[in-house]
Amino acid sequence: MLRFLIPQSDQIFTKLLQWQTNKASLKVALVCIVVALALTFNRYLGDYRFVLSILKSIELTYLANIFQSFMLYHADAQLHQLMFWASSIILFYFILPLLVIILIIKENLSDYGLAPNYSFSNYRPYLLMIISMFPIIAYFSGTESFMASYPFYGIGKNEALYPNFVIWQTFYFFQFVALEFLFRGFLLHGTKREFGIYAIFVMTIPYCMIHFGKPLPETIGAIVAGIVLGAMSLKSKSIWPGVMLHYGIAIMMDLCVLYRKGIL
Repeated sequence: MLRFLIPQSDQIFTKLLQWQTNKASLKVALVCIVVALALTFNRYLGDYRFVLSILKSIELTYLANIFQSFMLYHADAQLHQLMFWASSIILFYFILPLLVIILIIKENLSDYGLAPNYSFSNYRPYLLMIISMFPIIAYFSGTESFMASYPFYGIGKNEALYPNFVIWQTFYFFQFVALEFLFRGFLLHGTKREFGIYAIFVMTIPYCMIHFGKPLPETIGAIVAGIVLGAMSLKSKSIWPGVMLHYGIAIMMDLCVLYRKGIL
């Protein structure tokens, strides 16, 4: 009926459909590029040694000396290095995509998994997964590779857990929020309209790759975790249950290894 009222209406609808499709495709391209940049920036600028070399190469000697002292010669140099690394993740994995959503994509942050979801039914599977992971973590925490890798903040023989270990755990938690947001929020929900359920597997590839260099069981586990957490994020439309699961397993790893080492 409309084609008789509006000449060439078919062409108009076709062009509108193409515009909407192109708009969605451009968003997917933008999301993927931002994720690639976030991973790249964090890989280099999250390494204090790279930043130090840059400061020296551009002859900012005074600033380089202060930074080097803070990172290498200070009594809490280990903590400073870890805080610098975690801050880099928070900046590039969380703040950067957040600004892209607000300023460029101009969509609701709740559409990218940041809305709190208070339904216990969404958290129940995560709690069950944490409980089921405990015997596995307890076993692997005694292996040489895990004891050499965890916790990231190495506690000295007579060192108390407070304040440095507690400060580190605070930064550790927020970097997990950033990690979940980049992968299970920005990348997953930013591509689901185009890729559908396959957005989970697209997200799992870079998520697995950031685990390269860690113990083999953990890297293989990251593939499974990426798929499971991705599916649950799509269902709950929230990253927060994933944050709870991710940090819950991480703190269990740290505490189990500390127990194995006789520190707890």
